[in-house]
Amino acid sequence: MKFISGQIYEHTFIGLIQGDKVLDIHKAESILFELATLPPTLLECIEIGERFVTHVMQLVEWSKKAEDTESYLYPLENVKILAPITKLKKNIFCVAKNYYDHAEEMGDKENIDEHIMLFSKAPTTVIGPEEEIDPHLHLTNELDYEGELAIVIGKKGKQIEKEDAMDYVFGYTIVNDITARDLQSRHKQFFLGKSLDTSCPMGPYIVHKSAINDPKNLMIKTSVNNEVRQDGNTKEMIFPIEYIISIISQGTTLEAGDIIATGTPAGVGKGSHPPKYLQPGDVIEIEIEGIGVLRNKVKK
Repeated sequence: MKFISGQIYEHTFIGLIQGDKVLDIHKAESILFELATLPPTLLECIEIGERFVTHVMQLVEWSKKAEDTESYLYPLENVKILAPITKLKKNIFCVAKNYYDHAEEMGDKENIDEHIMLFSKAPTTVIGPEEEIDPHLHLTNELDYEGELAIVIGKKGKQIEKEDAMDYVFGYTIVNDITARDLQSRHKQFFLGKSLDTSCPMGPYIVHKSAINDPKNLMIKTSVNNEVRQDGNTKEMIFPIEYIISIISQGTTLEAGDIIATGTPAGVGKGSHPPKYLQPGDVIEIEIEGIGVLRNKVKK
């Protein structure tokens, strides 16, 4: 199941991808069930839990029997896909140096130890697919890309054990952890260099965990202007998903809709010789197996 936040003819809605069409969940509910029970945003629907998924599955089955579906089933090509969660409740949790090859290309391989490194990105960084990335030329000339698998938390939890961690996952999406390397170095920490406005493209979908057979073995590929820069697999993670969730939750409450970016494989711009930083007009495409392609352009 691939969920989106979408817009068509100024109408914003929560959608479910159905091949080359999108099911407007609220409209379908109103027509097929003759009542509206779901909240207006995907974040609020995720907070309902698995009852939301079950309800949507019922809608899909009902829609298969309906004769007139045009009022709530749109051609995908006509829909503008937004960031799946447009207004996050808190910062995005991010894992640093979670792939050995990336740590090596950044000169940090010797510093990897038994403890996970974490930082965060501000909610104001989030943009959707096809939205433009502000290059912030007045602040940086070392803007970099990082293609990452992101976990979407499905229910509230604290002190989660590793063996229970996957029960707290709602699904997965793609994040581009845009980074101003010079700011990161100048300020001796990650937050400012990682939290420029528009520096967290996200989407295009949130894929429910039931549709991902093995999140620990997914191809992840990043291209810039059709040149493949990153070509990795989530099986190369140093700290796996259940460990990340458990460690974060030991003293910090995780809530439904929280986003955890799990780190990036080798091939970032800074790791090239010479470095290949993003320039105005560059197009970045991140593809993760089973999820889709996140595409954004750096504003000229």
